[in-house]
Amino acid sequence: MKVIVGLGNPGKKYEDTRHNIGFAALDYIAEKEGISINTGKHKALIGSGYMNGVKVLMVKPQTFMNLSGESLRPIMDFYKLDPEDFIVIFDDIDLDVGRIRIRKKGSAGGHNGIKSIISHLGSMEFPRIKIGVGAKPKGYDLADYVLGHFTKEDSGVLEERLEDVYDAVKLIVGDDITEAMNRHNKKK
Repeated sequence: MKVIVGLGNPGKKYEDTRHNIGFAALDYIAEKEGISINTGKHKALIGSGYMNGVKVLMVKPQTFMNLSGESLRPIMDFYKLDPEDFIVIFDDIDLDVGRIRIRKKGSAGGHNGIKSIISHLGSMEFPRIKIGVGAKPKGYDLADYVLGHFTKEDSGVLEERLEDVYDAVKLIVGDDITEAMNRHNKKK
């Protein structure tokens, strides 16, 4: 089983913000796969189904971003999973808007949601897909920036890239993260 996690903040006021690109990507993937993410369990909204013949759970933690690990640890324990069974999709301010970077493992890189997941899973060894939301403009507060909305132009770029995120997730679910990195880590 693979657990595909989209990070974001719950609630209407955070919809379509930079920090919620993980939720948006997961919704896109779920729609393509015909999976409904609507069951409340483990401090998350969860949907289940199959992707490439592999059972998948799609998870949107309903804690705030900085506490994301609180919903993933119970899932790991309940299903007797390893950290490597999780695929985490989240925003990255160090990447240009729409740029994708896939990693097999790594540190939190300053992202508090990832920091929480590493702490609760007890490992940095889980695949992740970072989606660029662009650098914070000079003089902006970081929280205000990531909780802000995309420009119309940036939204268009991101919509185009969600198909690439979907392709990357399918490859990772099929145990081919190397191909996912080769195909999607380069600039478009």
